[in-house]
Parts: sequence; structure tokens; C-alpha cells
Amino acid sequence: METSVTCCARTAALLPNVSSQHSTSLAAPRSISPSFSSRSLKSSSLFGESLRVAPKSSIKVSRTKNSSLVTKCEIGDSLEEFLTKSTSDKGLIRLMMCMGEAIRTIAFKVRTASCGGTACVNSFGDEQLAVDMLADKLLFEALSYSHFCKYACSEEVPELQDMGGPVEGGFSVAFDPLDGSSIVDTNFTVGTIFGVWPGDKLTGITGRDQVAAAMGIYGPRTTYVLALKDVPGTHEFLLLDEGKWQHVKDTTEIGEGKMFSPGNLRATFDNPDYAKLIDYYVKEKYTLRYTGGMVPDVNQIIVKEKGIFTNVISPTTKAKLRLLFEVAPLGFLIEKAGGYSSDGKQSVLDRVVVNLDDRTQVAYGSKNEIIRFEETLYGSSRLKSAEAVGATA
Repeated sequence: METSVTCCARTAALLPNVSSQHSTSLAAPRSISPSFSSRSLKSSSLFGESLRVAPKSSIKVSRTKNSSLVTKCEIGDSLEEFLTKSTSDKGLIRLMMCMGEAIRTIAFKVRTASCGGTACVNSFGDEQLAVDMLADKLLFEALSYSHFCKYACSEEVPELQDMGGPVEGGFSVAFDPLDGSSIVDTNFTVGTIFGVWPGDKLTGITGRDQVAAAMGIYGPRTTYVLALKDVPGTHEFLLLDEGKWQHVKDTTEIGEGKMFSPGNLRATFDNPDYAKLIDYYVKEKYTLRYTGGMVPDVNQIIVKEKGIFTNVISPTTKAKLRLLFEVAPLGFLIEKAGGYSSDGKQSVLDRVVVNLDDRTQVAYGSKNEIIRFEETLYGSSRLKSAEAVGATA
């Protein structure tokens, strides 16, 4: 059995009541391109160091007054412990575990990539691939071997791929394999983004229909930041030296604070309202924190529990951010963390994905910052408070 697939096979052993069909049948689905077949992968290095299998969860339970059992997720939990406490959906647990293993591997590949000329590359079996395409293949492979993904779609090639999972009880996943891949060579933080929808549809759905979303963040630390539909908060897991994920932070509130991350500043040239908003941030002495990578720029709002991220269009600068692959999953993470999102008039989670490649402008942040954003650009806000705020005051 190749190293590339044993991670998810071992993950299955950690999950109770996963059918033997799913834990033993690891043949790649027939509809997948041969490049995803395990036969093309060598056992040498795909997942870096071999995975150390964690012991079964020790789930702490408490009894309420009506004697029903309640589990509580705690800081210090492993990823498997957290997921097992959070949901009874074994398919979702397995999928999130397999994606966590892919993120661990991508972190290793990004950290050891050779950069020169116009690309950063690393090995994938016998191939040398740009790290974004390598990440793309690793994520497709992880979803295939989860056995609970029906369709997957990547920003690199926005076409549905049949992963062979079930429609009933299965999921469809959209992902950006390596957001910020153009700044890997400068050693800036980059990341993976994905959203998980129930069933077999990735169009005609909204971000609010997601059952989970996550980011993998490859910086000085490697973290896996995720949110589940029925679990409060957004949760950060740190990759430890021994290769395990440990729950280190949960965020349930995004407060007010003067920190801004302004994307697409060239739009201020012919969007005077965006220019007015940026002028307000500067006049009010907001702290500028912008890297050019969407993942770290949005993640800092969750970690710092304050701030605003904007990426605005103008007549000559069209929307570049993809609703399905980036905007909706990040909007889910921000709103589960207690923040707000906006496309100027509504939450990005309420926008219907009509086409896989739909694009939009976006802002993420605290309530008052989103009010300010909407009022400054469009004259009113659906979140309007009794007192005028910011650039429109």
C-alpha cells in the first residue's frame, strides 16, 4: 500500500463505525483522471514523515439536569477528538480528517519547495510540479480516499470531478489549493481554502448551505482553521512537531479595532467611494496589516478578533475573487467566528452560486466595520445601527 493513501486508511481506523467498504476499498474512482491514481505515486515522500496514529479519543462528558449526555470540545483536544465530540456524522469526520492530512502534507511540500525563475516546485512521485498544482493533486487524492466526497472542484480547473462518494450522506467540496502561490518564493504566508456542501451540488447553492469550511495556513506556524455548521465558533488547530493537530484557539466574537487590510487598492483610482473609505482608515490612524495573501489577511481578523478586510471593484478593475472557492468558505469562517461579511449589499453567504467561476467583491470584519463599508460604498447598510459610523458620519 502506497504511503500516499495510508494516511486516510489509518484515519478510518480512528473513526468508529465506518463501514468496512470505506476503510478497505482504496481503488481510485474510475472517473478520475489517471494522474490521481495511486499507481502513479511512489511511497517515498508524499506525506513527509509517516503519520503517527493517535490514540482513540478520551471524550469528556457531562450530564445535564435531564440526564442527557453532553460533550464539550476543549482547548488541547486533538483534531479527531474535537470532531468526534462535535458531530455524529462519521462521513464528515473522515472527510475533515483526510483534508487535515492533506494540509499537513502541503505544508511540508511548501516548506521544502525549490524556487527559481518563475515557479516553486517539489516532487509528486516521479514528477516535478509547481507547488500549487501539487497541492491541487494532493487535495483531490485526499477527497477520493475519504470515500465520502461525491464531487470536488478546484479553482485551478473549475470543473466537477467525480470522487466516487455517495450522494446520500456524502458531500461536495470546492477548494483553492494554494491561495497566494505567487508569493511562495518570497516566503510570505500562503494557504488552502475549502468549503463543504452536503450532497452532489456546487451550483444553485449558497455559502450558508455549507456544513463546514476551513483554511490551511502555511506560515511560521502551520494551522488548520475550521468551522462546522452546528458547532459555535471558528477553531484553530496547530500542527505539532510530532505531526498531530492540537486545538489551540476558538473564536466566537469579532470586536471593534483599528486594523485594516485593503485589497485591490488600484480600484481607488476610479472608485471615489472606495478612495473615501481608505482615506478614512488612514485619517483615523488604523494599523495597516496587508500581505497580498487572502488567507493570512482574513485569518488575522479571526486571530486578533478585530479588523476589516476589503477587496473592492471599480469600472476598470473587475472582481477577481471567486465566490465558490474563496469568498463563501472564508465568509463562513468569519461569520461563525462572530464577524460579518458583505458584497456591498448582503452577506456573501446569501449569494447564490450560479456558475462555478462566479466572482465578487467582498468585505469581512466586525459589525461596525461592515456597516461603514456598506454605507460608504452604497449609501446604506442592512446592518444599520442607530448611530452613524465612520466615513459616512
